[in-house]
Amino acid sequence: MKPSELPFSVDLSDKVAVVTGAGGVLMREFAAALAACGARVALLDINEAAVREVAASIGERALPIRTDCLSKEDLLAARKRVNETFGPVNFLINGAGGNNPRATCDNETMTPDCSEDIKSFFGLEEAGLRFVFDLNITSAFLTTQVFAEQMVKTGGNIINISSMNAFRPLTKIPAYSAAKAGISNFTQWLAVHFAPCGIRVNAIAPGFFVTNQNRDLLFHDGEPTPRTHKILGHTPQARFGEVSDLIGSLLFLASDKASGFVTGTVIPVDGGFNAYSGV
Repeated sequence: MKPSELPFSVDLSDKVAVVTGAGGVLMREFAAALAACGARVALLDINEAAVREVAASIGERALPIRTDCLSKEDLLAARKRVNETFGPVNFLINGAGGNNPRATCDNETMTPDCSEDIKSFFGLEEAGLRFVFDLNITSAFLTTQVFAEQMVKTGGNIINISSMNAFRPLTKIPAYSAAKAGISNFTQWLAVHFAPCGIRVNAIAPGFFVTNQNRDLLFHDGEPTPRTHKILGHTPQARFGEVSDLIGSLLFLASDKASGFVTGTVIPVDGGFNAYSGV
């Protein structure tokens, strides 16, 4: 992302930022926006090829590090590399997360005559549930433990990625909805816990964006699925979000001048989805 593409610019030239899940559709743009504002950005993802690609597109301000965010050993090794290359970390975006088919129902609601041929709530795998909770909750917990430790004496900024699921649980995805609700709660807990250290903690809750993880759920052979029609019918702005729609909220929270008294918040960026009652 070029500075000219930003909705506005903030000065992050003194920031060393870590972005987890940086190989994904949304987080790679977050990292690029931070770099465009002057931050030096470490890109953490288990997909090494993806973060190398992102780093190449950003340039010398980016450092790609293949990292399993569920491994504290990996995270400590990543912190060491960031410190050696850029210096102490004072900015963290916990973007690693996602859902898994093993924790996703086929049916929106349960009925007494539900067919045994579909995957219902009772057929969801325990391993899938644990995977989704680990990917969202445990990764944010461990990553914050490792990188916030350096912020305790100097202050810092943490931004978590929540979801509309945290406000209104969506059908078919109970584990992901519960995990993102946990992220919102964890955000508030961290904000209180770290306030005396000058560390602000907030979250952004995207509405519906087309990503690699949900593309097959939203489109089939290029055509919108029934779920897509339902989503857009309950989104007052009647469209999916674009990554650029998130950047303004990111930069607002990233700037100590703009949001220095803002901590413990979860900002919906959802086209009005959370405000709409359906009638």
